[in-house]
Amino acid sequence: MTATVDRVKYAREWLVKHSNDSVEERLEELRRLLGKAEGDPLRIVGVGAGAWGSVFVAMLQDSYGHLREKVLVRIWRRAGRAVDRATAEHLFEVINSREDVLRRLIRRCAYLKYVEARLGDRTLFADEILRDGFCLNMIDTPLCPLKVVTHLQEAVWDADIVVNGLPSTETRVVFEEISRYWRDRKTVPIIISLSKGVEAELEPEPRILTPTQMIQRATGAPLENILYLGGPNIASEIYNNEYANARICGAEKWRKPMAKFLRQPHFIVWDNGDLVTHEVMGGLKNVYAIGAGMVAGLTNESATSKSVYFAHCTSEMIFITHLLAEEPEKLAGPLLADTYVTLLKGRNAWYGQKLAKGELSLEMGDSIKGKGMIQGVSAVKAFFELLSQASLSIKHPEEERRVAPVQLCPILRILYSILIKREFPPQAILEVLRDETMHDPRERIEIAQTHAFYRPFLLGKQQL
Repeated sequence: MTATVDRVKYAREWLVKHSNDSVEERLEELRRLLGKAEGDPLRIVGVGAGAWGSVFVAMLQDSYGHLREKVLVRIWRRAGRAVDRATAEHLFEVINSREDVLRRLIRRCAYLKYVEARLGDRTLFADEILRDGFCLNMIDTPLCPLKVVTHLQEAVWDADIVVNGLPSTETRVVFEEISRYWRDRKTVPIIISLSKGVEAELEPEPRILTPTQMIQRATGAPLENILYLGGPNIASEIYNNEYANARICGAEKWRKPMAKFLRQPHFIVWDNGDLVTHEVMGGLKNVYAIGAGMVAGLTNESATSKSVYFAHCTSEMIFITHLLAEEPEKLAGPLLADTYVTLLKGRNAWYGQKLAKGELSLEMGDSIKGKGMIQGVSAVKAFFELLSQASLSIKHPEEERRVAPVQLCPILRILYSILIKREFPPQAILEVLRDETMHDPRERIEIAQTHAFYRPFLLGKQQL
């Protein structure tokens, strides 16, 4: 543990020492593009403080926070979320295992409150510990101290860049509130969404609704000012300087300068103009990650069983991708990479595994202490409802009739029955895999590739 901490600390110090010039140049370039005057700092605000949202803001603080006269980095989260006794005790252990964190808290005269919390003499709050660099959903990975704002209007009213770290289920409501604070603004901020959840909208025609579309509707911001950033990323590993990459998608006007601004030696950011498709794919992999966790939990991590599941789930994802994308082959690499990392270590796979082992129950909801929102649950509902629509019907490969696309996606159907309808226990997913009538996954891919499946209205997107 100590060796890892020392390695991360050394890497951070090296990066700061050897990249100051380029950091300042990137910041000045973005300031010029945004028309920032001398003495007027660039204001960056994260909205929502889950694991990825907190890490993203902390990375910006680490990179640019020392340039105090030129940039101000803040994060908003709701006040009042108490840290329970067990979490406080674990947090105390984490602090004492990290000499750098321990010394920092002592210098800030903040250590005593963690001692009192461990003893049960004091209640800590999530916004309070975030100021000291601890995300409630990621206690084992201390961050840098962050400037935390608990009043939403104060956080966003003059922001130049807003980072959406909220789950899709909260994005619409929060940004509707934000829009009220922006009514008198003369300029529109750049909005970068990290959220990978989706919803289904069935009227006037079926379509997927993504967080960037929710933001655009809520705020009226020009679509060119709204970006999506996603990739095969585990938040804690990225903050510990494990090599990673991501893709920022949206209009060329802002995606290219933002890709350059966000890029770090260990975090490479590419750019792409296909905003909504990449965003939807980020939600799709969460669906099948839950099932992967269930299979792993039910089979004692059987490599054989997991590979069977992987073959079927990837064939369904390819099938669905052909409905949603005009050139689905361009998404194969990013989608599979994101799926792979989520199956290995993501919260959705973790959730499926805990359900299968009986360590969690559906009655506990999809917001789990220490993990945050399990966005794959709502995504299961969204994709099932969307692909159940008769207006999307396709010819059945063996029968002389037309069926809704969901009828050719048995894993999606059973996940909906388990998670949403609650008609079957998690064990039912194994029965589906063992069903003798299950088609070879290859056949599902062939169906998708030999039919004109693409339905552009399903995403309601614009190519930017």
